[in-house]
Amino acid sequence: MTLTKKTNPFFPAIWNDLFENNVLTPQTAVQRGINEPAVNIKENENGFSLALASPGMKKEDFKINLNENILSVSAEVEEKKEENQDKYTRKEFSFSSFKRDFNLPESVDTESITANYFDGILTINIAKKEEAKPKPAREIAIN
Repeated sequence: MTLTKKTNPFFPAIWNDLFENNVLTPQTAVQRGINEPAVNIKENENGFSLALASPGMKKEDFKINLNENILSVSAEVEEKKEENQDKYTRKEFSFSSFKRDFNLPESVDTESITANYFDGILTINIAKKEEAKPKPAREIAIN
């Protein structure tokens, strides 16, 4: 399973990386307006498990889609706040979103994908097809 990196065909990736990740003026993801959660991908003999760190969100904020062998995880959060005190009014709002794409290997059973959101972690489990699971060792009889 691999992450999918998108590049602009009209602007070479080397220039993209140079201007976006300038070591002289480091910026955090928040300063750039990007809120992309960290992800852990684990593989075992039965399948894959993805864990996306997304604290402060609700399960309704997420969308998980499968198109061919690409699993897309996205979220949009809009927050509005209004304060009225004495003779002034303050309105604030924020909007954040992200989208992560994962290339699924042919060995997974795409019908078995499940997702759960608990304690700020979105967990996606993807089982392997039976033929892709390791077979136990066996002894061969000699005739």
